[in-house]
Amino acid sequence: MSEAGAAPGAAASAALIDTHCHLDVARFDGEHDEVLARARAAGVVGMLVPAIRPSTWPALVRLGARGAGAGVRLALGVHPQIVPELTEQESAQGQTEALCAAIEATRREHPGLVVAVGECGLDGGTAEPALQEQLFRAQLRAARALRLPVIVHVLRAHDRAPAILRQERVFEFGGVMHSYSGGPDLVPVYRDLGLCFSFAGPATYPGSRRPVAAARAVPAELLLAETDAPDQAPAPYRGQRSEPAMVAEVIAGLAAARGQSPAEVAALTTANARRVFAAWQAMMTPAS
Repeated sequence: MSEAGAAPGAAASAALIDTHCHLDVARFDGEHDEVLARARAAGVVGMLVPAIRPSTWPALVRLGARGAGAGVRLALGVHPQIVPELTEQESAQGQTEALCAAIEATRREHPGLVVAVGECGLDGGTAEPALQEQLFRAQLRAARALRLPVIVHVLRAHDRAPAILRQERVFEFGGVMHSYSGGPDLVPVYRDLGLCFSFAGPATYPGSRRPVAAARAVPAELLLAETDAPDQAPAPYRGQRSEPAMVAEVIAGLAAARGQSPAEVAALTTANARRVFAAWQAMMTPAS
């Protein structure tokens, strides 16, 4: 498929939700209307766009407000991979009180638009681990204060993340392990912390044993699907720009891994997403 094409999607007839896509990045500049139209054509009724850094929050909110009718919802936070690049002002904006204030202001202006905190977490391949942890804890505290779910990024840091999540009582407000990179052995650990598990393109790649095994181990009520657009495009679009219309292919991969039909997994992941993001559920309607 070219970037201008339409993803056919094995579950296109269902109402689908992409729980993680970065539609605000430069690779989508000038194409938002087309991307949303392709998503709608593929049956996607909801797209959650998590923030990357505070300097991009205003533009993200504008994008979300324009796309709200197409099911776009937002999370505000600070991505761990951007931590070494943060300005002093941005680091301050990622602290608990400032983040809460930013989210509350956005919710007053655009009710129902911000449904989560994040993307936040730990990245073992990124510098400044101490600041990563400090900002991660600050965002978890903001999520707890606002009673919002949290979007968690953990890559090569599963040795540290569970303890932090437990100490910050993530089980009180819940959230999602985005593009889950842990093995099936860690599924019970994060499950017991009250977290869901979202899978992206790697669950569809031939020979990709770890995410497939993890997807099989996840309880049905905790399974979610995402594209992580523009990254991690599912097979057969690997190497191209990912976008929300491709979430149907992720769902087909999860269905194959779990021995279910794509329609069953589509219904399951959509119901789970609506339950996790309660404010989303109240405002979203099935595709016509």
